[in-house]
Amino acid sequence: MNSLRPILLVEDNINDVELTLAALQNNNVANQVIIARHGGEALDYLYRRGNHEKRPEGNPVVVFLDLKMPKVDGLEVLRQMKNDDSLKMIPVVMLTSSREEADLIKSYKFGVNAYVVKPVGFEQFTEAIRQLGIFWAVLNEPPPSGTAK
Repeated sequence: MNSLRPILLVEDNINDVELTLAALQNNNVANQVIIARHGGEALDYLYRRGNHEKRPEGNPVVVFLDLKMPKVDGLEVLRQMKNDDSLKMIPVVMLTSSREEADLIKSYKFGVNAYVVKPVGFEQFTEAIRQLGIFWAVLNEPPPSGTAK
């Protein structure tokens, strides 16, 4: 059972962060949302390094991952997660504005669980986040935190 493990939101666009947080809160998704502004910060969180060294143990219930970011992009974060036994079972949703077929194909080859193109309109974006939040944080039964095989 999901004991309200956090959602990791990896997004460099502050407007998209604010919209995502508002959509989740407005739809009563109670999970804490951890925000990473780029892929390097996401990896630090996942591996409990740097500023996240003392964070509680356990993995997020889901990672909402932007594709195009500075420093470390979403594909590299995804690749590292899916190649690490301690992280590979965490569901990852690529949440991106990219409609490039090559990005879609690489994401699935690297093991993404879902690829969602961010809607442009506010209402459509909010609805997409609502559905993602409810499915991944409430309905989906994730593997137990720390499961590695």
